[in-house]
Amino acid sequence: MRRNDKEIKDAKLIKSLLKKALVCRVALCDGNKPYIIPMNFAFKDNCLYFHSAREGKKIDVIKKNNNICFEVDAKIELLKSEKPCNWTMNYLSVVGSGDAQFLDEVEDKIRVLNIIMAKYSGEGSSNEDVEKPNKTIFEYSRESIKKLAIIKVNITEITGKKSLH
Repeated sequence: MRRNDKEIKDAKLIKSLLKKALVCRVALCDGNKPYIIPMNFAFKDNCLYFHSAREGKKIDVIKKNNNICFEVDAKIELLKSEKPCNWTMNYLSVVGSGDAQFLDEVEDKIRVLNIIMAKYSGEGSSNEDVEKPNKTIFEYSRESIKKLAIIKVNITEITGKKSLH
């Protein structure tokens, strides 16, 4: 990172940002073309989890090249100034990379869906049962589970950056 003074070195803060962010931008490489998409996600045990339809461009790209890059941000605030070149932003961000894999077992899919649903619904987020594959807080139809792809990203590199004025 060019600006060491902006680097977030606190691993707890980076993990907190990953847990609280609502959208994760996932960057893939489709041959020699970049491809980026915003996705809902969850963070657990140094992994990111995404859900998706089983078909589509991102699925095809990941099957060809499972290396991904991701970005999340928080506390975005535009700071205006009298001079245009002095406008700036407050923000916290996390950028990282990792390798993606598909989870195919029904129990794994339910476990990950419970983690994602607990995050976004606020229900069960403090309940240990949310991660037990045979104990669901949320109900999913077998048909929905069959149509669903769960993508697990093992994070291999991560860095945080802040600009707070």
